Amino acid sequence: MKWNRYTIHTTTEAEDFISAMLCELGIEGVEIENHVPLTKADQADMFIDYLPEAGPDDGKSLVSFYLEDGADHSALLKQVQEGIQAQRAFVKVGEGRITESDTEDLDWMNNWKTYFHSFYIKDLLIKPTWEALKKEDQDRLFIEIDPGISFGTGKHETTQLCILQLMKHVRRDCAMRVLDIGCGSGILSIAALKFGAASVTGTDLDENCMTSSLENMKINQIAEEAFQFYLGNLITDEALRETVGEACYDIVVANILADVIVEMAPVVFTRLKPGGIFIASGIIDFKEDEVKAATEAAGMRILEVERLGEWVGVTAQKEQTCSSSL
Repeated sequence: MKWNRYTIHTTTEAEDFISAMLCELGIEGVEIENHVPLTKADQADMFIDYLPEAGPDDGKSLVSFYLEDGADHSALLKQVQEGIQAQRAFVKVGEGRITESDTEDLDWMNNWKTYFHSFYIKDLLIKPTWEALKKEDQDRLFIEIDPGISFGTGKHETTQLCILQLMKHVRRDCAMRVLDIGCGSGILSIAALKFGAASVTGTDLDENCMTSSLENMKINQIAEEAFQFYLGNLITDEALRETVGEACYDIVVANILADVIVEMAPVVFTRLKPGGIFIASGIIDFKEDEVKAATEAAGMRILEVERLGEWVGVTAQKEQTCSSSL
């Protein structure tokens, strides 16, 4: 299959903001190339004997994304260009120009697996399916994951922020029900069940995520009665909201985009039991206040805000005395 490769010439300062903007436009699988020196921890995770000479860090970055050849992408590319220009209001974007090239690489969506290795989030081991479990990890709590083309290896800061909060709030003694909005690979659903939740319900807009989530549940030997996944948009799909249920979840977790969380907040409120916990991430730091304001306006109280790099996680609670419907 042939793909068009589009490369944004920008700066290391703006690369995360540009990537988040592309994700908001529905573009997945970005590549980032820069000359930022790797830390010793980064080098240790790469499992290679020597590093190629990358040259001095010049502050420049190439952010690339792929679109299928043969389709008319002019409208989307215009949105990308407008998004780049909008970033200039708060970050140094640099050139901001977009260049185009072609690729025949049929397996570019799987090449990232070369760089995904086992790692730990506190005491939890995240292990790709293609790596063997080490002897020293035999008794450790672990998740096996193959995200396929869905978001969710556990490496991204936003996923880790959600997992850390699930560790805090999931309790084994309460038969907890968890709703995972934007389930992706199913990693947060699996984590919730591993930590002791009784059941999880997941939703996503992408049919590929349904496949990935179900496959990863099987890989982790999760009993079928412990999970269910639905394709659709909880914001606009009333039938899906009825299927998912009202006021029946102890925890709702959403690792999605800030703008979606803002729209989703009233829907989340209605899904939660009184006293239920909302864990949200996917929030770039400059949208933190907007998300907190929407969460509070929906009737929830902010409990905690955590940060990893330029990403923010917000944890809130539905007050015991509140009531609403949507």
